[in-house]
Amino acid sequence: MRRILLLAGMALPTALVAQADPGYRVGIVSESGDIVTWLKPGDGTLTVEKTIPVGIMPADIDGPHNLAVAPDNSAYYITIAHGTPFGSLWKLDAKTDTLIGRAKLEMFPTTIGLTPDGELAFVANSDFHGDHPRTNVVSVVQTSSMANITDLPACDMPHGAKSNHAGSRIYISCMNSDELLEIEVATFRITRRGKTGGGHDMASMDHAAGQAPPAAAGASSPAPPAPDNSCAPTFVSVSPDDKTLYAACNHGNTLQVWDAESFTKTKEIAVGKGAYNVEPSADGKWVIVTNKKDQSFSLIDAKTLTEVVRVPTTKKIVHGVAYSPDGKYAFVSQESIGADPGAIDMFDLAAKKTVATVPIPAQPTGVAILRK
Repeated sequence: MRRILLLAGMALPTALVAQADPGYRVGIVSESGDIVTWLKPGDGTLTVEKTIPVGIMPADIDGPHNLAVAPDNSAYYITIAHGTPFGSLWKLDAKTDTLIGRAKLEMFPTTIGLTPDGELAFVANSDFHGDHPRTNVVSVVQTSSMANITDLPACDMPHGAKSNHAGSRIYISCMNSDELLEIEVATFRITRRGKTGGGHDMASMDHAAGQAPPAAAGASSPAPPAPDNSCAPTFVSVSPDDKTLYAACNHGNTLQVWDAESFTKTKEIAVGKGAYNVEPSADGKWVIVTNKKDQSFSLIDAKTLTEVVRVPTTKKIVHGVAYSPDGKYAFVSQESIGADPGAIDMFDLAAKKTVATVPIPAQPTGVAILRK
């Protein structure tokens, strides 16, 4: 009995002590599987906690693309890309994972830009499969009622949507028309446009199926293609102090840095191929750019605006990024290729190394943080 009491008073090995709840979860949507996966982080660990089905068409894939959490963490929102015929925005209860409401959007809605008060959601309708060039719309949804207030004619293929921290402006990145837009929240008016490049035609991208056959023997060589100075910005983010904008150039393979006050580009940084998503950390130290065609992400020093390290990812097609509330970790989503699952990598920002990875099925894309 004495020995048992002594052992009970001794400290157990760290490995045997249950880790304290971190107070947040990591959510990720799977576009080809109609599911949301919620993961629980630990000290350098990441485990699946639950999987939530979404979608309404059992015979077809609905295609959840992006995930955003309400500022008060009471609910979360998902863009559903496919529908009959349009996509939609879903609102789910964060505790019960039950559907609260749906708003009808337009063709292939992608990124959700929530205002800091949580009252409005600005959703870019990218219309990937429609005819271009054309003017696509940004939908404005009142989140309390899940009513679509208006569809703002915006630009050709808007993809990224982000609010500033003051809640006064929404920024939109437009892939095909190669520009950034500034929307005044109070009036739903596009106040400024800025060119990120010379214009981009998705149909002209270098795909093997669309290449011309080789010239016959003796024929003159075709003229070299004109220089392509397009950016094709897929995403736009805002610095914690609202002074700086960051645009990821998917075709230009760069990160553009913009001054928010003058709405002008101040710097361009080379990153990996196919820059896709960009997010600054809340403490203002880092900016991460996911390189969709490079199996990597770029860690940028936000003060010097230089690439500190380019980090290899577990899987090839890199998508989104989110930071832990304590600023210790970044979580990077990667899409699937066929039956091979995608993944989410947990990156230690101080150690600058990936400390955990979890396979996620069916094309994981958007990632976000929910505080518990």
